[in-house]
Amino acid sequence: MLGITDPAIWFAYVLAIGLTLACILYGLLNWNIGLDDSHGS
Repeated sequence: MLGITDPAIWFAYVLAIGLTLACILYGLLNWNIGLDDSHGS
């Protein structure tokens, strides 16, 4: 598939895409955390 025969290359691609999606999800879930200004900084 796609001319890539080495399983290690497929693992690297899958890992990179998975970590990218995990980082995006983490960013979306924690978008506004820590922006509370009610403590009078």
